[in-house]
Amino acid sequence: MVLWIVIAVAVLALVILGAAVMAVLGRLRGLDRAMRRLLRRQEQAAKLQAKAEVLQETIAGLERRAELAQEQVAVIKAGHGSSDGKHSLQSAASPW
Repeated sequence: MVLWIVIAVAVLALVILGAAVMAVLGRLRGLDRAMRRLLRRQEQAAKLQAKAEVLQETIAGLERRAELAQEQVAVIKAGHGSSDGKHSLQSAASPW
């Protein structure tokens, strides 16, 4: 009789252990899916960061070009002595 009680307790302990293992495995699967999603988002963030750096370099180049253009316009205006940007040929009457 005691032997059957010991066997029943052992079987019950194994069933409880199995249920606990299944619960832990279920949580591990969920954590694995979450980890994969985070890794994908990390890759996407790295790609976006690289694109942002390229865009920043492009903007810096455009700013340099705009500064050069403004300097050239200032030189042209200063060279012709007119503040409205017209040079002497534009204000003179056309010979044709």
